[in-house]
Amino acid sequence: MLQTRPRVALFVTCLVDLYRPTVGFSAIALLEEAGCQVEVPRTQTCCGQPAYNTGDRQTAKDLARAVIDEFLPYDHVVVPSGSCGGMIGHHYPALFDDDPEYRGKAEALGAKTHELVSFLVDVRGMESVAARHRGVVTYHDSCSGLRELGVKAQPRKLLSSMPGVVVKEMPDAEICCGFGGTFCVKYPDISTRMVADKVKSIASTGADTVLAGDLGCLLNMAGRLKREGVPVKVRHVAEVLAGRTEEAPAIGEAT
Repeated sequence: MLQTRPRVALFVTCLVDLYRPTVGFSAIALLEEAGCQVEVPRTQTCCGQPAYNTGDRQTAKDLARAVIDEFLPYDHVVVPSGSCGGMIGHHYPALFDDDPEYRGKAEALGAKTHELVSFLVDVRGMESVAARHRGVVTYHDSCSGLRELGVKAQPRKLLSSMPGVVVKEMPDAEICCGFGGTFCVKYPDISTRMVADKVKSIASTGADTVLAGDLGCLLNMAGRLKREGVPVKVRHVAEVLAGRTEEAPAIGEAT
């Protein structure tokens, strides 16, 4: 029999911790609304994705081992980020091909690691949220969330359940915004062109707010929107779903 209140660990992510704590608090509120007992392990570290993407497998492995040891005891691990969720859920096992014990642990952790909104809808069966919001929003599908974790319909389902929210799809919503972690550093010209195209797609919808589930994408789009003078607010989808938009200015706006 399933527990009525599963013990869920929130993997906060580095960007949320450093740049947008409101996303973490919003995630906790949503998980509690979904009937979960939420804990935030205090000794959690980076998932190792930056090291992994730059080829530093040893550092990635060291960080992964720490995450596995910290989070494995929980019923579920929930991440408000498709890229970090994808790292833990899909890439950890290969780091331990030479270590059967930790490969098994990595596979076990990956099996119970979920992106936040996917967990709410697919695991907890959430059909709607209690919060209210008014406005026209458009949604950007981040690469890792969409392609590695299958996050597509879930955020739109919950957003559409909110009275006052109108969801307008942008052209090429599934196309990368150009962030890609270290991609934007290695290939700045290509990255800039990609985010400029994304800004045109966002503006074409007439939406007042663009949402996504990955803070890296949101910071990238917010910067370009501001530089081009496009008056569209940028927020993590969890902030809207939890009704916590009054607690912090939109991403990229002055505090």
